[in-house]
Amino acid sequence: MIFFWLKEEKTDVGLDSTKENNAETGEARLNVSMATSERMNVAQPEPSSVLAYLDPHYWDERFSKEEQYEWFKDYSHFRHLIQAHVTSHSSVLELGCGNSQMCEELYKDGVTNITCIDLSSVVVEKMQKRLFSRGFKDIKVLQADMLELPFGDECFDVVIEKGTMDVLFVDSGDPWNPKPETISNVMAMLKGVHRVLKPDGIFISITFGQPHFRRPIFNAPDFSWSVEWITFGETFHYFVYVLKKGRRSLYEDIPVKRFETPPLNLLHEELEGEDYVFRIDVDQLNC
Repeated sequence: MIFFWLKEEKTDVGLDSTKENNAETGEARLNVSMATSERMNVAQPEPSSVLAYLDPHYWDERFSKEEQYEWFKDYSHFRHLIQAHVTSHSSVLELGCGNSQMCEELYKDGVTNITCIDLSSVVVEKMQKRLFSRGFKDIKVLQADMLELPFGDECFDVVIEKGTMDVLFVDSGDPWNPKPETISNVMAMLKGVHRVLKPDGIFISITFGQPHFRRPIFNAPDFSWSVEWITFGETFHYFVYVLKKGRRSLYEDIPVKRFETPPLNLLHEELEGEDYVFRIDVDQLNC
């Protein structure tokens, strides 16, 4: 995906001093919601700062060398959750497709009307060639900005994103009170999604963003959708939000209570994946 990743839920954790004993070396303010992701084929050029994920040039360079990479788990881990909301007749839009295989797996499951977008022209061209060579000629891959969706009103049954929205929270400040520019960008994306969804359409967001941070945004009065979520995963929970347009209820307007997230101790293997490493709040690291 173009743009990734975020600086969000902050939790006090102990860092491992060695891989042998997991000994704590000090208190750090880390964004601990990320777990090891699925590494595929080519080693990724890791940026020196999470802010590099905001730089389109980083992604163009990365995608020029990388064939495939799955942020979070691959489709097989949450297939059962997606299948409950799509049919063979569904028109699906995937935001920030990157070089993931999710669109191919959806196609294999009978969902053939798929449009994928990404901001990187490099990955769009590579995805077009890859899909054509593998026989997925009906899947459309377009270069587009998720903040300015180039589609008409009410034209998709389902919009799916896997981690792509989270980039908007990079350098967002206090997760309970994000910076105005963060809120502006997130709202621009969500308004676009809401606009292109059909009256009974569904937005599916797969993320590590926890409900106490996501619900206040999803429940903004601009939107008519209901908000539900379910989790999957092992050590860390991944959240799958299902937003159903036109089904908002009074429950959605209940304020979210603020609370402190409890400390966690992580095993060294949980710190090795790029998903996790680059959610570290480096500026507040005290080791």
